[in-house]
Amino acid sequence: MAANGTAAMVCPKPMKATSNGSFQHENPLDYALPLLILQICLVVVFTRTLALILRPLRQPRVIAEIIGGILLGPSALGRSTKFLQRVFPAKSMTVLDTVANIGLLFFLFLVGLELDFRAIRRTGKKSLGIAVAGITFPFVLGIGTSFVLRSTVSKGVDQGPFLVFMGVSLSITAFPVLARILAELKLLTTDVGRVAMSAAAVNDVAAWILLALAIALSGDNTSPIVSLWVLLCGCSFVLAAVLLLRPALAHMARRSPDGEPVKELYICITLTLVLAAGFVTDTIGIHALFGAFVMGIVVPKDGRFPEILIEKIEDLVSGLFLPLYFVSSGLKTNVATISGGRSWGLLVLVIFTACFGKIVGTVVVSRIFKVPMRESVVLGFLMNTKGLVELIVLNIGKDRKVLNDETFAILVLMALFTTFITTPIVTALYKPARKVASSYKNRTVQRPGPDTDFRILACFHSTRNIPAMINLIETSRGTRRGRLCVYAMHLMELSERSSSISMVHKARRNGLPFWNKKRTDKDRMVIAFEAYQQLSSVSVRPMTAISPLNSIHEDITTSAHQKQAAMILLPFHKYQRLDGVMESLGHSFHLVNQRVIRQAPCSVGILVDRGLGGSSQVSASAVSYTIAIPFFGGLDDQEALAYGVRMSEHPGIRLTVVHFVAPPGKSLLDLDGVNGSTRIEISDLSQSQDGKEEDVQRFFSEQNATKNESVSYEKKVVEGKADIVGKLKSMRNTNLFLVGRMPAVSSLTERSDCPELGPVGGFLESSEFSTTASVLVVQQYDPTANFSQLEEEEAPAPEYWDASDDATV
Repeated sequence: MAANGTAAMVCPKPMKATSNGSFQHENPLDYALPLLILQICLVVVFTRTLALILRPLRQPRVIAEIIGGILLGPSALGRSTKFLQRVFPAKSMTVLDTVANIGLLFFLFLVGLELDFRAIRRTGKKSLGIAVAGITFPFVLGIGTSFVLRSTVSKGVDQGPFLVFMGVSLSITAFPVLARILAELKLLTTDVGRVAMSAAAVNDVAAWILLALAIALSGDNTSPIVSLWVLLCGCSFVLAAVLLLRPALAHMARRSPDGEPVKELYICITLTLVLAAGFVTDTIGIHALFGAFVMGIVVPKDGRFPEILIEKIEDLVSGLFLPLYFVSSGLKTNVATISGGRSWGLLVLVIFTACFGKIVGTVVVSRIFKVPMRESVVLGFLMNTKGLVELIVLNIGKDRKVLNDETFAILVLMALFTTFITTPIVTALYKPARKVASSYKNRTVQRPGPDTDFRILACFHSTRNIPAMINLIETSRGTRRGRLCVYAMHLMELSERSSSISMVHKARRNGLPFWNKKRTDKDRMVIAFEAYQQLSSVSVRPMTAISPLNSIHEDITTSAHQKQAAMILLPFHKYQRLDGVMESLGHSFHLVNQRVIRQAPCSVGILVDRGLGGSSQVSASAVSYTIAIPFFGGLDDQEALAYGVRMSEHPGIRLTVVHFVAPPGKSLLDLDGVNGSTRIEISDLSQSQDGKEEDVQRFFSEQNATKNESVSYEKKVVEGKADIVGKLKSMRNTNLFLVGRMPAVSSLTERSDCPELGPVGGFLESSEFSTTASVLVVQQYDPTANFSQLEEEEAPAPEYWDASDDATV
């Protein structure tokens, strides 16, 4: 009985799932489900708050999650025994670890989905050499460091598994974290970024192979025969997945064509196979995570099937379950175990060994391939990025009693430090070579040589923007000898989702990220523009920019500079609902347009789309639009007029120019209204002037528009704002209004929340004016603005670059 009583005191009673509620005098925190809910909410709020705090430092979210886990553990908040026993009691850890590992299982399935072995096989010799050196050098140094640790803080551990775990933990490069850092720093398509991505992909696969080896060598039974059987069974599982599971998954992918929903049965089968693969590899003895990762790799990467899988699981897994794994690791990390000069000295030794091995190994091989010294050092720091896989290795090592508490804490801090320093050091060291494009002259629609090429950078967020954008481009063709060249840029937000990482795989060498025309799974939006190119004489080049919304304007303006565009076309941040009300896509999209307006190296047009041409592309022979230009005077109005005259050359366009003038002795700027209420920082009114009739007529003559029968001109004398509004409302059945952003006129609205549209555009955009007339607000390029940050990247690739290294995965 005494023995039983002692056992009862030592072993806590298993937790029941749910409570009967506090009114039944039961504490919900004594039950598994409500306690798990509290833990998830606490972890998510805490780690997201840390991520917001670290955002100005441009650190990846994994840093916030690692720090959050450590702070919630015994190193900080967990030092309070009361907090630890109430929120993270020992009896709840089994449930917490199980849920965290389920989330981790599916996250590693997503990581496998991101890796394309076809691209890895195309990796060039330079990237492959850098990857091998980035694994070999730190692995060897890690083995050397393991002897020091075994003689000090890790006495008594098995030598073989400890050597391998130390080597693996120091040689890992976190591919997803590296991809996000490169995208955040806009280095994805630089030579350094391309080499780093290719090398990191090879390193990621090698790390999993080494991890499988380390797991096989560890465990309670360390017999060489057992380890050999584990390795052989693991290899057999990989072969079975490739030969048996991949054809079945390919069959489901083929039966899920683009444009049709994927059957729920296929999603269910695939997710069940992920769990089954995890069960098999856990039974073999190489951890369930390995099976999920292999399943992700064997899923076919073409078509919509992998995209749907990501959409189904990534938000739940990455947002709720995965942070639990970092907290689970943090609860095992006690920084207090690193005490005394010896322990801190060992931490410095491990950090130095990890950095020295990666950086020196990468630099040596890079120099052999004639990579410049600065770029070689930057590559070394990039390859030293750690992340989730590092924590997985360390947790498995701790669970298998290969790593004790002190060694585990030392290695976790090493991973945190090496990843934290990557962004600031790379930012300080690497700035791509740049030069000023002296040949960039045609920055406006209005130009002295009408027969020169007219280049447009047309941006779009989704398929909703495409029909109106293509129809607007069709009207811009004109009949001049100068060619119309359109760069169609798909603006894609880089978020913390896994699908954002898969988007960066579409980067290619030329300029900013481009869609690779050799891909078979082309985006529908790209296909729309390519189809338009085949049906017209317009040269269209699809592009894509992948960046956070708070910096994607830099991609737009830099691309415009690189491609020497005369105009940037942007979609308005609002779209019209069926009831005619304009609905916003979000304030972030609103800010993108405002930033482009401020920093554009050429003219800018913002398109407020109310169904220009309908919901589909209109053929050239079917174009029949009426376009109106309210002309008040000023540089922006002159640019809008020049664009309208070019449009009038299209046989299906009829252009009406209404020239508003004030009575003698008055100015349109002095009319009743709220002058300047819709301006933002940059104001063109300092350069604006009232449009005199002789100036307008001379402009028509210069643009050869006087002989064009499709152009009509009307002069309208107005006494006040009511006259202008009345005239504009009489033209509300027009298909498209072309208006300058900052014309020489007072505001037509009492208040506008869209300062980028100006005093007239803000009125034309309002639902009270029209629900059918689209509006294009034009701002002429301001040569006095500072565009030094938009200098063009040098076109010639450095001598160390090789086309074979262009296998971004």
